[in-house]
Amino acid sequence: MRTSGDVTGMPAEHAMPTASSKVDQGFSRERRIVRSADYQRIFSGDRRNAGRYQVLWVADGPSEVPRVGVVASKRTFRRAVDRARAKRLLREAFRLNRDRLARNTDCVLVARRSILDANRGDVERDLGTVARRCRVLRENGDTR
Repeated sequence: MRTSGDVTGMPAEHAMPTASSKVDQGFSRERRIVRSADYQRIFSGDRRNAGRYQVLWVADGPSEVPRVGVVASKRTFRRAVDRARAKRLLREAFRLNRDRLARNTDCVLVARRSILDANRGDVERDLGTVARRCRVLRENGDTR
């Protein structure tokens, strides 16, 4: 029987993991805020904090997993390529840190103009800072 290492010529321990061994790293629909009413509910609250690259709006949500919505306005980012990059950076920062956020939390990340000069690591650190200020960042071992 062939393994993935046989096909590529590299040892099996260095081969890519199979689909069954992957941890959920996707960004499924249950992790996104898609309804306009949810955005309005979050923006109508007063739980927000601004960082260098983003503004984080937070509200309690109905889901057991943290959900996110991402906003990059046309007024701030005139070019579509800039809006797309800003949203991509925010989504990736959330995806990599969603396990650190409190459960049943709905977040909206609003991109600021300075995000265009940032890399992914900078945006991740900024997300950690604003999430800590909003008190939605779980510490190690906290199961909230």
